[in-house]
Amino acid sequence: MKKRGLLLLVLTLSLLPGTGSLALASDTIKIGLYLPMTGGVAAYGEMEWAGIQIARDMEPQVLGKKIDLVLLDTKSDKIEATNAMTLLVEKEKVVGIIGEAISGNTMAGNRISEAAGIPSVSPSATSVLVNQGKKFAFRACFIDPLQGEVAARFAVNNLKAKTAAVIIDNAQDYCVGLAKFFETEFVKLGGKVLSKTYIQTGDQDFSAQLSSVQAVKPDIIYAPNYYTEDALLAKQARDLGIVCPILTGDGAQADTLIQVGGKAVEDMYFTAHFHKDAATTDRAAEFMKRYKEKHNKEADAFHALGADAYFLLVDAVRRAGSTEGAGIRDALASTKDFKGVSGTITMGEEGNPIKSMVILKVANGKFVYVTTINP
Repeated sequence: MKKRGLLLLVLTLSLLPGTGSLALASDTIKIGLYLPMTGGVAAYGEMEWAGIQIARDMEPQVLGKKIDLVLLDTKSDKIEATNAMTLLVEKEKVVGIIGEAISGNTMAGNRISEAAGIPSVSPSATSVLVNQGKKFAFRACFIDPLQGEVAARFAVNNLKAKTAAVIIDNAQDYCVGLAKFFETEFVKLGGKVLSKTYIQTGDQDFSAQLSSVQAVKPDIIYAPNYYTEDALLAKQARDLGIVCPILTGDGAQADTLIQVGGKAVEDMYFTAHFHKDAATTDRAAEFMKRYKEKHNKEADAFHALGADAYFLLVDAVRRAGSTEGAGIRDALASTKDFKGVSGTITMGEEGNPIKSMVILKVANGKFVYVTTINP
């Protein structure tokens, strides 16, 4: 039943503008996308899809052929991600795949594409485990070890924190990994983690965790979770009179965070992939111009990462000179100094890009640029 539902979605999307035809005609090249368009992290999928559509408008062809996009909804679920990847590989016969948005779902999908020898590029799955031991898995984003280490250095050097409370969503591989890398670096730099508590995706009451924070009075809270949980956590913390800075990761950077958290998320800090004030490439300038013209608002990180996943894959097809999986894979692995939307990208080991990171915060209801950390 799940496969039938996914196939129906392919059939439906193939008739929509920008998603392409069902069959791979001689004058088309088909790229698959599996993204969370509904469910708990749908905001990521929606933003990445919006960015990918702008990118396809900028580069609609490769090797003299029109690029067709086939989009499947993973419903923010690992099993659905596996089913979607299976359909893209076995039925749609795509030459490359973009997705998924979060780490656990991407790991589920990558098992299928790896076995089939089809290259995939995740826009935003940052767990180190996503590409580990795989030849055909790549990503457009930096990985969690770097993000956690930069967060710890920013906490110590910029926020002058000597103590921290860590609140982790242990239902998500991304959150667990980020917390681990932050704690290791924070302690290495002389900091002390005073409390470590856990939440679950979908939780709405954080009184037990925040009671632990109140008891130890840390200099900062590190909460590397997704946007809804972090927004509710911030609201409840401020209601309890907890005023220390909250530092989080790229997974919280979504408009929903500000819509749900309101004033409580003011001055929340993020390790992030992109901000318009830090964009430096010609491709970024063109992308931001087109995005604003179409949507009447500024592009954010997940828009940029979706676009970069597309641009990287299309660039690899162009340099490979074919749609053969191994050739595209080799071209992706050899990417060097590629001028993307989110910065200049060189592909490092195991499909992990070497690129800059930005620090952002919420100010006056917007994500504002603080500084850039170069690799």
